[in-house]
Order: sequence, then structure tokens, then C-alpha cells
Amino acid sequence: MTVRSLVETAALALFVVAALSLVLGHLLGAPFLLGYVETGSMTGTIDPGDGFVAVPSALAGPIHEGDVVTYRAKSVQGGGLITHRVVGRTDRGFVTKGDANPVADQANEEPPVKRAQIVAKALRVGGNVVVIPHLGDAATAVQRAIRLVQGYLASALGTTAVLGTSGLSYLFFGATVAYYLVDARRAHDAKDRTRSRSRGTWNARRMSALLALLVVAAATAGMVLPSGAHEFGFVSGDADASGVHVVRAGTTETATYSVTAGHLPVYSFVRSSGAFVHVAPHVLVVASGATAETTLTVDAPRQLGYYRQYVTEHRYIAALPLSVVRSLHRIHPWLPILAIDAELWGAFYLLGVALAGPGRARVRARPGSRARGLRARIRRLLSR
Repeated sequence: MTVRSLVETAALALFVVAALSLVLGHLLGAPFLLGYVETGSMTGTIDPGDGFVAVPSALAGPIHEGDVVTYRAKSVQGGGLITHRVVGRTDRGFVTKGDANPVADQANEEPPVKRAQIVAKALRVGGNVVVIPHLGDAATAVQRAIRLVQGYLASALGTTAVLGTSGLSYLFFGATVAYYLVDARRAHDAKDRTRSRSRGTWNARRMSALLALLVVAAATAGMVLPSGAHEFGFVSGDADASGVHVVRAGTTETATYSVTAGHLPVYSFVRSSGAFVHVAPHVLVVASGATAETTLTVDAPRQLGYYRQYVTEHRYIAALPLSVVRSLHRIHPWLPILAIDAELWGAFYLLGVALAGPGRARVRARPGSRARGLRARIRRLLSR
């Protein structure tokens, strides 16, 4: 392989990783490896439209003053995800502020930020945030293009029901997988004697590895998407309040937390990060398409007021024995995901190699063509 081919492969790999990170971030509703800002509150550090490397909260470690974090705000900019710097800490949580803002978020009625609200921390090298210029601009342009395509599809089909950005991405993903499966079968049956055995073997393995990676990405999203901290607030009081869970001061009540599995069975590990809410049982085994519940015991303090508590869930596809998942979870909540991803990747990789044939996957090309694989197809498409 030439230096040019290595550079092209590395560039394509980086592009795929960036695209998958942005798609997963959209699905998860939080930055996943990459994030970007849309406003000017961090101008000077991260300008509008620029991106940053987002370390997931579970891997971020302790949060210190000076860190730039992405958290789920309650009132700042109408709520939602906010990327600001930690400028202080109180007994109630962190104090945050945009570098370009005159005052802290907590001066605008935002409560102190609790650790459970933080979904990611911006990677810093030498004290400076690692910034990716115009990443957000590119992501926004792609989203607009997808919405434009959806509009044309809706008009052509004569319906107002569209798939949504994620739905169209799933459709594209499914079509791509189907295309490469058919192409693999045809390539295996083709009798093109112009390719060497070593190159054919490498193509088959590369294609199988790519398909396995896509499966792992989808499985990871299915495990990470429902995981995380979910707010469970209640009022310790003596009267009911509309829209708020009220527990009589000084008493104990119970509530339920439900977990519903999709097409695959899952394990759900549920714990409370608050002092007034307790969870039992901590581990739920949920069959495919079924729903399981755990009990939340709420101990309302005698002091009246609203208490913001959090229930943290980690969900895993039941692809490994529960005892193994439990042991890995005790070490770190992300370890079971890595183990399950490794198992899925290996299984689908071997399946792909088996479907592609016993060591060969031939690629058909027109006589005289210098097309080589996916990179060549992309170059031909862009040159039109």
C-alpha cells in the first residue's frame, strides 16, 4: 500500500468516525466523542459553529474548576444542552459561566449544576480546549440537506409524514448494508481472474470489518441512548401540587421506575444518586418486548420544599451472562458495553467473512478502470 493510499484510508476513517459520532450524538441527545456550539457564549474559546472533542461523562473523571462541560440546563437559553466553563463549586453543585457572558448561569435563575446533569467534558491539552474549526457548520449543513431531501420525498409521495433526520439516516444505513451484502455475494460469484488472492482476501475482510463496525455502532446507541441520569424530583409538603410528585413531609412513599426492552432482551442496572430516594431491586432482567419495574422508595424530609433527585440507569444488551455483566459493571459502567461490542463485532465479522466466501472477494471493474473499492466510488461520485 502506497503512502497516498494510507493517507486516503486514514482520512476516510476519520470522516467515518466523525460522521458516526455526530449521528450518535443526535440520537443520544448529547455529544458523543464530538460536539459543537451554536451560540457565542463561549466565543474566544469555542466560536459559534466550531466543534470540540467531547469526553463522555462516565469517562471524564472528576470535574474541576476551569473545565468546560456540557450539561442539561433547566432555564438557561430555555433549557437543554449548554456548553460552559465551571467557575466555582458550592454545596449544592457547580457554578458555570460562558467565557463571553458577563455573569454566571446561576445569576440567571439556573440552579447549581449537579454532577448527574453533566453529560460530557471538553478535552483539554495543555490547559486549552481542543477545537475543531467549522465542525458545527458542516454538521448543520448536512442536517439541512437531509431535511431538504425529506421535503422532496414528502412532496413526491404526496404525504406530510416524513422519517425525520434520524429516520432518514436509518434508511440510508439499511440501504448501504443491503447494497454491500448483495455486492459481496456477486463479487464472490464473479470469476474475475485479474485479482490476486491476497488482495481479494483483504477486500473481504475489510468489508466484513466495516459491516461489523456499523452493527456495533447501532448496538452501542441502543445501550447508551436509554442510559444516564433521569431526574426524579418531589415536593416534601402537606398538599398536592399540580404536575409535581408530592410526599407528605416526614413520611415514606413508593413509586415505580419502568424499563421496556425492544427487540432484544436487556439488563438494566438502576441506582439513585440522591439521599432521599432508594432503589430496589438494582438489577432488572427484561425479556424482548417486555416491561419490568423496580421500586423507588422516597423518604421525604421534614423540611418543606422541592428536592431534585436523580435515578441513574445503565442498560446493556443481554449478549453475555448476567454474572459477567455484573462483575464488569462493578469495575466501571462502560466495561460491559465494550465487552458486548467486542463480542458482536467478532461474531458479525466472522459471519461476513463466511458469507463473502472462503478467503476471496473479487471486485469487478470495467477494463482499464483504476477504481479501487469504496474510495474510488466516492471519488467518481464527487467528480460528476
